[in-house]
Amino acid sequence: MSTQNTRRVVVTGMGVVSSIGIGEQEFWSSIKQGKCGIEQAKTYDIEDLQIKIAGEVKDFDPKEQGLSKQFLMADRYSQFAGIAARQAVEQSGMEMPLSPEKGIRAAAIIGSGVGGIGTLESSYHALFELKKRATHPLTLIKTIASSGPAHVSIEYGITGPCFGVVSACSTATHSIGLVFNMIKQGVIDFGLGGASEASLAWGTTRAWQGMRVLSPDGLFPFSNKRNGTVLAEGAGILMLEDYEHAVERGANILAEIKGFGMTADAADMVNPSIDGTAGAMEMALKEADLPPADIDYINAHGTATMVNDINETRSIKRVFGNSAKDTPVSSTKSMHGHALGAGGGIEAVVCLKAMEENFVPATIGFEEPGDECDLDYVPNQGREAEVNHVMSNSFAFGGLNAVLIFGPAPA
Repeated sequence: MSTQNTRRVVVTGMGVVSSIGIGEQEFWSSIKQGKCGIEQAKTYDIEDLQIKIAGEVKDFDPKEQGLSKQFLMADRYSQFAGIAARQAVEQSGMEMPLSPEKGIRAAAIIGSGVGGIGTLESSYHALFELKKRATHPLTLIKTIASSGPAHVSIEYGITGPCFGVVSACSTATHSIGLVFNMIKQGVIDFGLGGASEASLAWGTTRAWQGMRVLSPDGLFPFSNKRNGTVLAEGAGILMLEDYEHAVERGANILAEIKGFGMTADAADMVNPSIDGTAGAMEMALKEADLPPADIDYINAHGTATMVNDINETRSIKRVFGNSAKDTPVSSTKSMHGHALGAGGGIEAVVCLKAMEENFVPATIGFEEPGDECDLDYVPNQGREAEVNHVMSNSFAFGGLNAVLIFGPAPA
């Protein structure tokens, strides 16, 4: 086994649950077609809400997904995590459940921005509106934001590091980055990293409405008609491995993680800082040992809020310099919506598929560019192009920034 000083980290599996498909094939087909999963919400009461649209996972039935009993008793967010983790495990070809010797060398770092808030909201409704004397006995277990990774660890015998990361909209990217670093440092040999989110509910929407950052019309990143983001749900999880570990067991290697950067703005809870976002991109490029011109595609955070899209564009220009205008940048949130903590995991799957098929996905719903939004945002129609290195940006409320760079599988 390689030492921590020379360890390279590769991806051998991926799983995704989203408003435009469950599983990489359905999801990627929708991405290539420019399909939009944002529509009128159906899983919660919208009658007295100003915002009535969301990126819901369609016709979701956990029993039909073949989840084990422990997941059937869990919150929706844990169920999404279970499905995405299973996809990643199956694609990796890893023998599960793990033996005790292998289990201690594995990790399940699966975060969530808010955990089981759907369970919490329904419990409050039962207590305060329906005047019930008690909630379901598993309410606490279903609600906590570490229940998702705990369920996954039980399912697969993962006895090494297991916990949930919370960093708002950067959660999944931070989680993947932590597994990446653990493998590099020799703490583990492989692990699942990503996030899951199922926060679509009446109360959650009311809270977001109060911040006036949601659009009643759709999610239109970098466009002059953008007027806010659209909440969504789902999960994105990757199986990461030490390169030599993957080779020894004959795994199919999908890509290599070349670099990871994370910073904090330390400035404002809502308004992003160009120093923080640009700094995370620069850090990832430095670790990857790549000049900006070698990045073939940037999957932008691209939330379609007025401030974020301008700040991200400015950050890309600062970091990429003269090559910024030649680098395709798109926000696939325009299709699957903003899945909050899970966003970076879902978008990591986009990045891996873009490399696999040499296809740059579009930013749909794009009309005229917004003020200061003057890059190549791949408007409305994806395109074929050689894609060897990709950057994935996640920038969260509180100024919490995380960036990943993926490259081709080692030769």
